[in-house]
This record gives sequence, C-alpha cells and structure tokens, in this order.
Amino acid sequence: MGKILRFACMSIGLMLLTATVSRAQSGSVRGTVVDNETDETVVGASVLLKGTSTGVTTGADGKFTLEGVPVGSATITISFIGYSSKEVTVTVTADKAANAGTIRLASEAIGLDEISIVASIGIDRKTPVALSTVRAEVIETKLGNQEFPEILQTTPGVYVNKAGGGYGDSQITIRGFESTNVGVLINGIPVNDMENGTVYWSNWVGLANAAGTVQVQRGLGASKVAIPSVGGTINVISKASAAQRGGSVFYGVGNNNYQKQTLALNTGLSEKGFALSLSLGQTKGDGYADGTQFNGYEYYVNIAKKFNTRHEITFTALGAQQRHGQRQNRSLISTIQDNKRGIRYNPDWGYKNGKVVWAEDNFYTKPLFSLNHYWTINETTELSTVAYASFGTGGGGGTTGETALFNANRTDGAIDFDAIMELNKAAGAAGSRAILRASRNDHKWYGALSTLNKQVSANLNILGGLDFRYYYGEHFTELTDLLDGEHYLDKTNKNNPMHYAKEGDKILYNNDNVVLWEGAFVQGEYTMDKLTTFITLQGSNTSYKRIDYFNYLESDANQETPYYNFFGWGAKGGANYNLTDNHNVFANIGYFERAPFVDAVFRNFRNDVNKNAEPEKITSFELGYGYRSGILTANANVYYTRWADKFFAQNVAPAVPGTPALTANILGVNAIHKGLEIDLKATPTSNLTLNGMLSVGDWRWQNNLTDVPVFNDQQVQVATVNLYIKDTHVGGSAQTTAALGARYELFNDFNLAVDYTYFANNYAYYDALTRSNESYSGKDPWKMPDFGLVDLNATYKFAISEGVNGTLSGNVYNLFDTDNIKNANDGSNSDWDTALVYYGFGRTWSLGLKINF
Repeated sequence: MGKILRFACMSIGLMLLTATVSRAQSGSVRGTVVDNETDETVVGASVLLKGTSTGVTTGADGKFTLEGVPVGSATITISFIGYSSKEVTVTVTADKAANAGTIRLASEAIGLDEISIVASIGIDRKTPVALSTVRAEVIETKLGNQEFPEILQTTPGVYVNKAGGGYGDSQITIRGFESTNVGVLINGIPVNDMENGTVYWSNWVGLANAAGTVQVQRGLGASKVAIPSVGGTINVISKASAAQRGGSVFYGVGNNNYQKQTLALNTGLSEKGFALSLSLGQTKGDGYADGTQFNGYEYYVNIAKKFNTRHEITFTALGAQQRHGQRQNRSLISTIQDNKRGIRYNPDWGYKNGKVVWAEDNFYTKPLFSLNHYWTINETTELSTVAYASFGTGGGGGTTGETALFNANRTDGAIDFDAIMELNKAAGAAGSRAILRASRNDHKWYGALSTLNKQVSANLNILGGLDFRYYYGEHFTELTDLLDGEHYLDKTNKNNPMHYAKEGDKILYNNDNVVLWEGAFVQGEYTMDKLTTFITLQGSNTSYKRIDYFNYLESDANQETPYYNFFGWGAKGGANYNLTDNHNVFANIGYFERAPFVDAVFRNFRNDVNKNAEPEKITSFELGYGYRSGILTANANVYYTRWADKFFAQNVAPAVPGTPALTANILGVNAIHKGLEIDLKATPTSNLTLNGMLSVGDWRWQNNLTDVPVFNDQQVQVATVNLYIKDTHVGGSAQTTAALGARYELFNDFNLAVDYTYFANNYAYYDALTRSNESYSGKDPWKMPDFGLVDLNATYKFAISEGVNGTLSGNVYNLFDTDNIKNANDGSNSDWDTALVYYGFGRTWSLGLKINF
C-alpha cells in the first residue's frame, strides 16, 4: 500500500508542477456558451484549445475561463452533447484574458438533449455526485476487440474482468458491488434483469457501435428512477439521429481471427423534419481461450421526427444476435500450469465428428425498442415520455445425465464427444447416458417512463414522474443434442413422469415468473449563484408471481401462486458549491430500501413462498472536491456505504424426510464499503496529456451471526444456523486500483497513448453461507497476486478528399504479456492450491480503420 500511495503522490506532484510551470508561460480565454434557439446557457459544455487536450467546462452560468493558452492567435473548440461543435479564434496576450464573447451552439442530434435529461446525465460542477464520462471517440479508438465494459476500467472504483473469456461474458463491479447492485441505463431505460438485477453484457454487445456517451456515476448517482444503484450507475446514451447527412464504414482485425465490420448512415434532417441514423455490424472470431469462438450481428436504428418547436418523436431499436462458446468452469492453478494450453485451457468444449462442439455456450438476442415523445408545453414546462419493449430469447448450453462422462472422455484436454456418442448408441432403448441441453430464459418486457419538468422559478426546478414495468419470463431446459442416443428419460415432470424426451423437448424444469412494477419519483433542484442542491424521493411496488408446470400437477391449485407485493422506497439529496471558477466541493447522502429479488421470494426452485423476505437497506454518503483549470483537472472524493440486512436465505434439511425443506431468513448481516477515489488530468504542453487515477477501498462484512432461528411453515422454530464473516474482506473485486496514462501527439493528427493499470487487494469470491463453522471467524478468503498491465494505443487521422476523412487506430493490450488472475473462487483452504481461477488474457492486439463521409 505504501508503494501505491507514494506512486500516487509523485504522480499528483508531477502534474501539479508541470501545470504550474506551463501556466506562467501562457494566457487565458473567457466567454459564455448559450443555446442558439433559446438563449439558455449551456452548462457543462467542453471548451478545448484546438489540436490539444487543454480544456475546461462551462459553469452553471454557461461561462468559462480557459487557462494555459499560448500567447498569439488561438482557436478554441466548443462542444456539448446534442449540439454541433463550433470553433472560435481569438488573440491571446499574457496580461489580459481574451474575450470570446457569447458563443451560440446549434442543435446537432435530434432528441439527444432531451434524452440526456431523461437519463439523468450529470453535469460537471453542478451535479453533486462522483462521475466519469467516456465519449464516442475514445470508445471507437481504444476499445478495439475488448469487451464493452473494459473501456471503463481506468475509472476510479470500477473493476472489470473477462470471467471465462467468452464473447460478452465480462463482469463489472463498482466500489465492490457486483452487477446486481449496479444500475445500467440505456437512454434512461433500466436494463437490469427484472428477476435478479443482473446485467448480461452478451445481450448488449452492439453497444460499442451505438454508444455516443457513457457516464459512470459512482454511489447512489443522480438517477431519479428506482434502480439497484448501490455501487453506482452506468448511463449509456446512444448516438441520436444527426442533423447533417453522412456516414461511416469501419473494418477491424485482431488476435485469434477477430474481425469486425460496421456501416453507419445518417440521412440528416429533411425539410419535413425527418432524420434517420442506421448502423449495422458483424463481429466474429475464435476467442482467446480455447473453444470460445463467437459470431454476432449488431444493429442500431434511430428515427426522429420534429413536428414543430413543441413536439418531437424519436424511435430507437438496438440489439444483437450472437452465439459464443464459453468457459464456465474455473480450474485449479496447478491444472492450468500443467496443461500444454496454459492460460488458454478450457475444459468446456471438444470435437464431434471432427467439428468443434461446445459443452457450455451462450446464444441470445434481446432487442430493445423505444418510442420517445418530447412535448414542450410552455416556456417553463416539458413532458418527456418513453414507451419501450424488449423481447429476449435464447439461453446457455450445458450438460445433463452422467456428466462425469464429459470429464472421463477427453483428448488433450478437449471433450471427446464421439466416445460419448458411442456409449449412448450402445445404450439402445435405455436412452442417452449423457446429453447436451440449454437453460432457456425467454421473456417479454414492456415499460413506460414519463417525466414532467417544471421550472417553478429562476432558481427552482421540479421534476416528477411515473415508472411502469411488466415482465413475463419463461424458464425451461431444452434438450439440444441426444449425442446419438434414442431418447433421454426425464422423470422431473409430475404431469409426465416417464418422459422419453427427444431433441427440442422441455426437460428438468419448466416455470414462469411474472414481475409487475409501479414506481413514482419527484425531484426538486434549487440553484442560486454558485450553489446547486437537489433532493429526490422515489417509491415502488414490486409484485411477483410464479407458475410451475413440472413440480405441480395441472389439477393442483398451487401450480400458480398469487401475486406477492414488496414495497421499496428511497430518498437522496446533495449539494455542489463552486468556491471559485477553479474549485468546487460537493456532498450527497441517501437511504433506500430495495425489494427482494425473485429468488428471495420463491425458494427451493418451487412455489415455496418466503413470506418473511425483507427489503435490503442501504445508507450512503459522499464528500468530494474538484479543481478545474485550462491545465489541470482533478477530482477527489471519499465515500461510505452501509448495506444492512443483505439478503441471505439458507435451505435447511427438514427433520422429517419427504417434507418441504426449511428456510432460514438470515437477517442482520451488514457490510461496510468505504474508500477514497482520486482522478487527475493534466496538459503540461499542447501535445501532451497525462491521466492518473487512484482508488483505495476497504470493503468488509461487519458482523457474525449465531443461533439464527429456522422456522417451518407454521412459524415454529425447528433449528438454528451460524455465520462467521465479521471483518473478512468482501470478495470478487480488487479493493485497490491505480492507473497512469499519457497521450502524446508525435506530429499533426498522430497520437500515441500508453496506459498502466494496477490491481491489488483482490480477494477471491466466496459464499458467506458456507462459513458456518467458527474456524472461519476472522479468516479472509485467498488474496490473488497483485499485478499491473500496460496497454498501448496509436491513432492517426487523415484527410482523403473533401468531406471524406479516415481514422486508423491500433491497440496492444497487456503489452508485456503479464500473467494475471482477475477472477477466482475461494477454495477449501483459502489458499493458492485450492482456489479455482480464470486467468486474464495475455498479450492481445487490434487494428481498425474508420472512413467518415
């Protein structure tokens, strides 16, 4: 830890020193940015010295002062999401700030400004939350063949790992909270799974093509709708229909036969107020880990219609159809090191008739359709409404039957499916001994979100809205491959207990879940001079119903449950104060109670209702400081989050065999997540930009629990259970991360960037319920080795002809091929020998060419 802090202090000192020296040799530019049509000030607009990364953002009054501008003629570029960029040339002297005057920005993308409001996009030096924003250009040039969440891994508090390495299988945590506790919004629409809160990034592999801006709001965030944002919120704003005609083509290649091609077209805004933007793409490759081949088709469509100055409609369709092999099972470190494939080793694939077949794979398509209506009722009142629908179909492959056969029949580590087929064939009328199946999750999701924005006075703004969602999920196992057997005998369906199943039949389980959601929110925002404050109240009712077609006879009234309702609510508020044009401070605090997920309500994979399921209770507060100048941007914040009554339910064997299992609701388990986050950006010279980040967390379970009572259906205590986790670190995410990067313009329009990212204090994931023995008291899970990775990026922009230009970008990730373990499950002895791990990728690369016209 001492080395990290020294590293951070040296980096900060270097940035401050270079910033101070540079400022003495330059002048400044000041001005005000306003909307061209409404004359309203544009808050948070980016003001950059052309050809450099020297920049600043406009304040709450639309004003800016850009320092560190070389003396003489200088051109500044002003840009903001939803507006066309504008260039202004001024003459700079050392003794007096050059006045750029009032700069008017014209709307560029139809509906984008309105989407930013609906999606609760935070504004620098105004919104009192810790946030980081990534623009489309960075995504296009630095993401390459990485997973979409990996573009965020140099953000404080964010940890990304590739899990098994399958296409779209990456995982993201914020401040130690996994994806079930990280809210993800696309254009303001929540996309966390309605049943368990999870985000499956393979469903959204097309986001890299569609994303215009990605903003991470750490902590409770600024979102008004009730979402599981314990750790933070990821806001993805898609590219809107551009007002200007044009388009682009892209072709990229990378390691392991990676290929990507996309086509994007914009019609521009017609005389009748129509505009269309379209993007189509394909991504395919063999995957870094063995048996993780992938193929995906992505699409994005945005249609906009401006009826008049009061009414505007946009329609958006976003999705991807993909299939990829997976590495679902972690391995012992010794197994990986002893295998000739090393860190590429994957036990979940093999050959059938000479062709690759996956024992574990994922195939899914989940398009998201949304229709937005923006209505300017009058000068002080606006109504924004979005209706959306998503239809998911697909699932994940796996094995069933005598699954040991898949381990016993291997050639060079790969599964010998031909040998298993011979065994199934020999079994004859007895049926297949081992088969392939798919766990399906098909669903329909409809929602509507409406927000009324009222400017009550010059200082007070009130927002209120309604949030409705309907979700119907179908869960079943599909028999996908008999592997040369005649049939598979499935005895799990009470309505057909001797089912000689064929390929395409449903086996093992078949049930549906229905989730209803009704929510409301109200937010007040008060702005006066340098002070901005807000308070948000939100409430929601979640209703669950379960229908089980296998465990209950069709004549059984218990086959379908009634709806069970759970109420959740939250309140949060904050304030930002701009001390000067350079310094600001902010604070926020919040509390909310979250309704339990489906698995907490229905236990034992049956309609056994856990009527005592309790809401989880989260309290969080944060203090932050920011510094802005033309040379240096710096942010620092501390946070504290207490998670009370984190849901744990343990199944306990019944005293009488054959009777239903018992459930222990383990209440009172608390966790504390606290930490410090710092990020900096300095431009000591016009062609050099330095970036730094440090995130130090301390995430621990707070208490043990002993003699937790277990009750039967008649609420009679029949047993007790214990939990020993006090002071042990929360596993699954690096608690310390740091990054240092540099971007240097070697010559005009050619940039070279290098990024170093460091990961430490990363504890293996463990199930707290397994720590029921007192010997676990105070014992941490296995801590993975610390490591650092270096990434290299080069970008060259060039003109081809009038109105046509190109961007060539190349990336090398993990430049020095450093061994790294970013994901592990704790073993029986909490040590190196028993941990089950996924190794991170070794050195990989990508190269891409984009032509804009």
